Amino acid sequence: MFNGSRLTLARKRRQLTKKELAEKAELTALTLTRLEAGDTPEPGSDTVRALARALNYPTEFFYLNDSEALGTEAVSFRSLSSLTARQRDAALGAGDLAFELHAWVSDRFELPAVQLLDLRDEDPIAAAEALRSHWGIGTKPIEHMIKLLESKGVRVFSLAEQHKHVDAFSCWRGNVPFIFLNTFKSAERSRFDAAHELGHLVLHIHGVTNGGRDVEREADMFASAFLINRGDLIGHLSRVNGLSQLVSAKKRWGVSVAALARTAFDAGLISDWHYRDLCKQMSHLGYRTSEPHGLEREKSVLWKMIFDELWKDGITKDRIAAELHIPLDEIESLVGELITQAPPPPMPGNKRPVLKIVS
Repeated sequence: MFNGSRLTLARKRRQLTKKELAEKAELTALTLTRLEAGDTPEPGSDTVRALARALNYPTEFFYLNDSEALGTEAVSFRSLSSLTARQRDAALGAGDLAFELHAWVSDRFELPAVQLLDLRDEDPIAAAEALRSHWGIGTKPIEHMIKLLESKGVRVFSLAEQHKHVDAFSCWRGNVPFIFLNTFKSAERSRFDAAHELGHLVLHIHGVTNGGRDVEREADMFASAFLINRGDLIGHLSRVNGLSQLVSAKKRWGVSVAALARTAFDAGLISDWHYRDLCKQMSHLGYRTSEPHGLEREKSVLWKMIFDELWKDGITKDRIAAELHIPLDEIESLVGELITQAPPPPMPGNKRPVLKIVS
C-alpha cells in the first residue's frame, strides 16, 4: 500500500513545499495533500512514477513501512532559532534515513559497544573530566575526535546540507547515541561540534534536563573542557602574549583559534581587556569565517572498516541503496566521502564481522 508518510519524508529531504512538488510532478496541490494524508491509499502507477522522478527516489520507497520519525524535541539543534522550517525538516529527515542505514549495518556487523556515562547531575567541566577518566584519556590532547567517538559506540553520520545554519545535532535512539556533523564546517569547528554534541548526549540524555538549565552553554563548556584539559593548557600555554602564539598553539588541541582564546580566557590565562582585543583582531583578520592554518578534516574510521568488509563480499553503495530503496545520493550524504578504490574480490563465510576501533 502507498505510504503517505514516506512521500512526506522524501519531499522534506528535497526541501520542497507541497506546492513546489505538485508543480514538478505535474499534479494538483489537492492530489498531493491527499496522498500525504493517506486519503489516497492506492494512487495510479503514473502518479507514483511522476513523484519518483520529481524527487529522484525509487518508486519502492513510497511503499515501505512508516519510518521512525525523528521529532524536534528529541534532538539537540545548536542553531534551531536560525533554521528555516525546510532546513530543520531536511536535517530531521536525514536522521530518519540514518536509522534505517544503521539498522541495515547492525544486522551484518557487531558494532562497538556504547560506553557513555549518565552525567546529568554533573557540572559540565567535571563531566568532561569524568568521561576523560572513564575512557582512559587522562589529560592528553584528543588526536582524532571522530575515531574516539566511534570506538566508544557513538554512531557518527554526516550532514551534507551545504549551509552554515545546521552546525550539528545529536540524539539517542533507544540505547544508541547518534551524532550528525555538518561537513560544510571547518575541521576545527567540526571537532568542537562533535564534542558539543557529546556533551548533550551525556549531560542531557534523551532531552531530559533539570528545569532552567542553559543546555547550549553547558554543552559548550563541556566541549571546551573535553578537548582542552585545563592542566594540559596551563602546562603548555602558561602565558598568552599575542594572537600569533594562539595560532601556533591551537594545533596541539585541534581547535579553532577563537575556541582556544576563549578557553584560555576562562582559565585565567588572558585578561578581560586582552581577550576583547584578541577578539577584535580575529574579526579583523577574518578568523571567524576562515581558520588560519586549518587542519585536515577527520574521516570516519568505522565507516571505512564497514565498507572494506562489504567490498570483500562484493557489496557496493549502490547495492545498499537498492536494498534500502533510497537514492544513492542519500547514502553519500549520510556517510560522507567514502573509499574510491576498486572493491576486493568476494570472500567466503557469512559470520557477522566484529568491528573494533583502537582508540
